[in-house]
Amino acid sequence: MQLDRRIYSNQKQHDSFLRLLLTHDGSTTRLCEAMEGAPMQIHLHQQQTVAQVPAEVQRILGGNVWLQRVTSLHNAQAEVFMDNLSFTRLDAVPAWFIEALNEGGTPIGRLLDQLFIKRVKTTTGSALQDLLWNTVGMPDARASRSYHVATPEGPFMLIFEVFRDALTKFDRA
Repeated sequence: MQLDRRIYSNQKQHDSFLRLLLTHDGSTTRLCEAMEGAPMQIHLHQQQTVAQVPAEVQRILGGNVWLQRVTSLHNAQAEVFMDNLSFTRLDAVPAWFIEALNEGGTPIGRLLDQLFIKRVKTTTGSALQDLLWNTVGMPDARASRSYHVATPEGPFMLIFEVFRDALTKFDRA
């Protein structure tokens, strides 16, 4: 499938909407679905179990083995709403969660809805961010954010995401 991906608009009229996207602390998947009025589709670019990760992943999540995923959320017209890079600490999540990730058809936001979690804003560097840019292209620091996901037992997932221009269609007069 050919995805339609564009950098988030730099027109001033979309700045407040971008601030909203970057600061909300709920499910981005649900937010995109609410705006679109339909379920998001997921394109799985790559998914692999890794034993070596950027130092910040190790520092934030701990662990020895992680699931690394690069995905895009898009609508039925293949307009990309966001691109995502995630690391999941495999020894810190329930088996059903890993099974659903391995199937590759469910956005992480829908899976996280089933857990008691907290999203914590996190700073990430270029070594981690380049893993996303090298896969999907179109670097856009202005429309990107990083956070880790934690349960009462501790953090288990680190996510770096970038919002794309398809979202601005909801912010037009």
